[in-house]
Amino acid sequence: MAEIDELHSVRDLVRYATSRFSAARLVFGHGTDTAFDEAVFMVLEGLHLPIDRLEPFLDARTTLAERGHILGLIEARVETRKPAAYLLGKAYLQGVPFRVDERVIVPRSFIAELLAGDMVGPGGLIEDADEIGSILELCTGSGCLSVLAAMRFQNALIDAVDLSRDALDVAALNVADHHMDARITLHAGDLYQPVKGRRFDLIIANPPYVRADAVSAFTPEYAAEPVMAHLGGADGLDLVRRILGEAAGFLHPTGGLLCEVGQERVALEEAFPDTPFLWLDTENSHGEVFWLPAHEFPD
Repeated sequence: MAEIDELHSVRDLVRYATSRFSAARLVFGHGTDTAFDEAVFMVLEGLHLPIDRLEPFLDARTTLAERGHILGLIEARVETRKPAAYLLGKAYLQGVPFRVDERVIVPRSFIAELLAGDMVGPGGLIEDADEIGSILELCTGSGCLSVLAAMRFQNALIDAVDLSRDALDVAALNVADHHMDARITLHAGDLYQPVKGRRFDLIIANPPYVRADAVSAFTPEYAAEPVMAHLGGADGLDLVRRILGEAAGFLHPTGGLLCEVGQERVALEEAFPDTPFLWLDTENSHGEVFWLPAHEFPD
């Protein structure tokens, strides 16, 4: 690998990675949106540096072993087309680190932005975070949203459900990493089945919502993720319908459902024309997450 003798600084490695990723026409969207952002993430994380502090390290020289490691990651990204998070075993959501591998979808839910924003707090949909005592997360995957919810709602006990036992094995690592074992309980099962007979102050769901035809046309980056984490049926709404159909029976009267549906807003509104969804925007999304309080569910 001739480049190992020519690239010396963090700046060199970031520039080289950006060029390689652009030339290879890689697809992004697993925590980064551009070749440059992906290069910065891979170089900083690969060197065990803070991923949000590039400037102080740009002209730092790297050792031969470090260069070899980073160049190996760059080539693996180009050759395998796997998301960078899988190659590094790490992803960040709202600046919080989570372990990831091919057993789970790479964390990137817009719900994380909403939980961290003014949805929670005075004037928000949930005015007092301390009053949320029980949360159910459906389709938890890596457990990232449950961990973030536990951080935001300090008094809440959380039940996190997933059909994939492999995903729950990864979630267990993240729950332990963030010392949330006493507050987050993981369940293997189909949506509400593991928590029958219980009610919650808040239900969070980021279910599979990609249409079958779109899944079949995935680029290698997205195809590297578990199909089950994406596939939402012919119209993307198979699980969303089930979640909506049963949610009222699992919510306290003052509770609500926070659910992400991606690009399927129009399809959902057509399927449920009388349901008053409140669509929530974030800095990076428009109309991809809805809020529905318990009292607005159809009788």
